[in-house]
Amino acid sequence: MHSGVGQGPPARNKTAQQRRRIIAGLTAAVVLTSGLAATADDGRAAPQGKASLVDPLIGSRNEGNTFPGAAVPFGMVQMSPDTGKNIGYAYDDKRIRGFSPVHLSGVGCRLGGDLPVLPTTGDVVETDNAKYASTFSHAQESASPGSYQVRMGDYGGIKAELSATKRTGWQRYTFPPAQQANVLLNSGQALHDVTDSRIRVVDDRTVVSEITGTGFCQESKPYTVHTITRFKEPFTSHGTWSGDKVTEGSDASEGPGRRGAYVTFDTRGRDRQVEAVTAISYVDAAGAARNLAAEGEGSFDSTVAKARRVWESRLEDIDVRGGSETRRRAFYSALYRALLHPNVGEDADGRYRGWDKRVHTSEGFTYYQNWSLWDTYRTQAQLLSLIAPQESRDMALSLLRVDKEGGWLPKWGYGTVETNIMTGDPVTPFLTNAYQQGLLRGHEEETYRVLRKNADGVPPLRSQYVGRNANQEYLERGYVPHQPDRPKDKQGGTDFGHGGSATLEYALADGALSAMARDLGHHADARRYAARAGNYRNILDPSTGFFRPRDAKGRFTGTADPSKGKGFQEGTSWQYTWLVPQDVPGLIDLLGGTAATEKRLDAFFDQDRLRKDPEGTARESWVNDPYDYYHSDRYNPQNETDLTAPYTYLSTGSPWKTTDVVHAALSLYTDGPNGVTGNDDLGTMSSWMVLSSMGVFPVSPGTDTWGLSTPAFERVDLDLDRRWYPKGSFRISAPGTNGKDRYVQSAGLGGQDLDRTWIRTDDIRRGGELSFRVGPEPSGWGTDPGDAPPSLSGRQTPRR
Repeated sequence: MHSGVGQGPPARNKTAQQRRRIIAGLTAAVVLTSGLAATADDGRAAPQGKASLVDPLIGSRNEGNTFPGAAVPFGMVQMSPDTGKNIGYAYDDKRIRGFSPVHLSGVGCRLGGDLPVLPTTGDVVETDNAKYASTFSHAQESASPGSYQVRMGDYGGIKAELSATKRTGWQRYTFPPAQQANVLLNSGQALHDVTDSRIRVVDDRTVVSEITGTGFCQESKPYTVHTITRFKEPFTSHGTWSGDKVTEGSDASEGPGRRGAYVTFDTRGRDRQVEAVTAISYVDAAGAARNLAAEGEGSFDSTVAKARRVWESRLEDIDVRGGSETRRRAFYSALYRALLHPNVGEDADGRYRGWDKRVHTSEGFTYYQNWSLWDTYRTQAQLLSLIAPQESRDMALSLLRVDKEGGWLPKWGYGTVETNIMTGDPVTPFLTNAYQQGLLRGHEEETYRVLRKNADGVPPLRSQYVGRNANQEYLERGYVPHQPDRPKDKQGGTDFGHGGSATLEYALADGALSAMARDLGHHADARRYAARAGNYRNILDPSTGFFRPRDAKGRFTGTADPSKGKGFQEGTSWQYTWLVPQDVPGLIDLLGGTAATEKRLDAFFDQDRLRKDPEGTARESWVNDPYDYYHSDRYNPQNETDLTAPYTYLSTGSPWKTTDVVHAALSLYTDGPNGVTGNDDLGTMSSWMVLSSMGVFPVSPGTDTWGLSTPAFERVDLDLDRRWYPKGSFRISAPGTNGKDRYVQSAGLGGQDLDRTWIRTDDIRRGGELSFRVGPEPSGWGTDPGDAPPSLSGRQTPRR
């Protein structure tokens, strides 16, 4: 495996890719500062290149739950407006409550929004940000990578502009002439529950705060964020509030409830710009101050330009040709969202707050945090392994630190705490993916030991983690018993509440771990995990032919209707039928053979209508409500449960049907505010869009296998990091592809004919070109059983 790659960390010499990025950045800087550049409404240079195709407002309607504010790739800070929605911003809201530096893109529960800041005029009399919020309109709002601005409808039309560095959020407020201009810094309100806060005016330019809160779907353990806000010029007066009481001249406010501080500026008789920089730290106040010192110099305009150059460099890693401008805008906006998370968790000096609540220092890697693993293990982890391999390695090493310092691996981690949201064992395919992509050289055995402990045990009651909390029963019975009324031992979710899907998720993880064990020579473990990977068979109800949860006594439980049955996390048995990527041939056999399986797939995707009306099928026949999880027998492109399902056709000998489904689903991604299908979940759905548009998709999470379908573009050029991909580039081409001519007639790899419907990461590592010849009708390409993606079980795909 991993041919041509040696042991040990890669050399840190300047690569051709890095040189190209520097040149691109300098070029962008020249364009941005020259008189020939296009100009935005505010007189600043408009973004050029790939950045001009990105609209951060996409996904801010219809529960995409994205944020439109300013950030840099994987940055700790996301400086963005909060309108009152639990995740920060909703396109249809009418008022802005503040601009805050902590957000996650696409989550479904309240989180972040710490220290919302709002400029106002007049006397400070309100302390609830719902009451002093300002109206705004989209006609006077704009967003682009690294920049956001809006003109507020109240307070005389204050103009607010935002930008960001890795650890700081930059603000510029242009006040109209007023008797009193204020900037309100609210430490006691956020998107989550603030249980305690402290805010202090240090001097005539500086305000610091410490905010402790909980939240996210269900109550979680508290976390603390430290902030320091430095104004570029001195303010003339200040005060604080506690509850409803505002005290002029007060320097500090602390405790539970509404807390905050305000500073005022003299704007009588003239417009005035006020600039401020907010730095944050999850370590301590000193860390926030160091972050400010490291990243708080310069001007607002130079920060905007730098952030834009960083984004331009990142977005240039994938160059697409062909397709409509709308499709390109949707593509690059999705790529942008896929690069927002996870987030740097360490301060500028390398210190970070570990999951043991102690302060540690990273050594030879960057520490990351924020792990929506149930979502991201399916798509984003694999995309980042291609276009951000160094960061992907550091992310995997960060998870090993979570185990080392906190005692166990997380399931859904935010900041320094485990929320225990969602079911199954997502961290296993996440880390085995990093291993299979060659990103864990020098850490293979360490990773395996950690995953083995996680796969065979249950975290102790004293720890914050739930892990595989149904593992004892799973190992004894071969399935997770469905016991929704079973008392929970810890906060968050429990696998007993979704016995059907938890069984499938455990088995998927066992399959991925069996391959890693085999590669590393742990053959007895490999056989044991491979056997467990077949446990999906234990929950197939022979009377219905569908998966169905079983109770502690082994009886199938709940309704027999697979479109309504309980026991599956955010989905039905119909949707979870296809979550057996580790053994698709075995699943086909279980469902009655290839013909029977394809008949079920055709019903699931409504193939009779799909071929005639792809977009109408996607919008009317498939699940089209972001939260309609439990009442459908159709494909749900709005959620993660069956992201790999369209690629099952690669194993039934009908690869053209994969193309039909994928291209119809891609039509749901647009360049409008509702252009994301359901919660984006830290870039998961956006990564699905990017990968499927490119024509390569990780059909078996936790492996290095990529299933193939017709790209949505005529040409895709990947500019790859030579430290991990020695050839530095890979091209995917499909000349003439369009809505009509979308079926693969033949394919080639590196100049040789390619009959199979999959490739390995090593094929990409060797560079060259993956080419498709397309036409208006399906062909015989990829239809032989031997052309199907390989199974971790070693079973062969049955003939039709």
